[in-house]
Amino acid sequence: MAAPGTAIDALSSLEERIRQAVELVARLRSEKDAAVHDAEQARALTAQLSEEVELLRAERQQVRARIEKILGKIDQLSGSP
Repeated sequence: MAAPGTAIDALSSLEERIRQAVELVARLRSEKDAAVHDAEQARALTAQLSEEVELLRAERQQVRARIEKILGKIDQLSGSP
């Protein structure tokens, strides 16, 4: 049988290791929550930017069509005697 002092030291050591494990789990949960929050924000920003890109592409197509129409009119003017 172990001496009483040794058993108490072993118990203290075990308590310390358990305390450290609890702190680690708490820290990891906090980091996970922060990472999930960051990922949600990134997804929202990605969706917002995707919409903006689509709007800009549509606008670019409209501008291109208008410019082509204007160039067509200029060609008609310069082609007429």
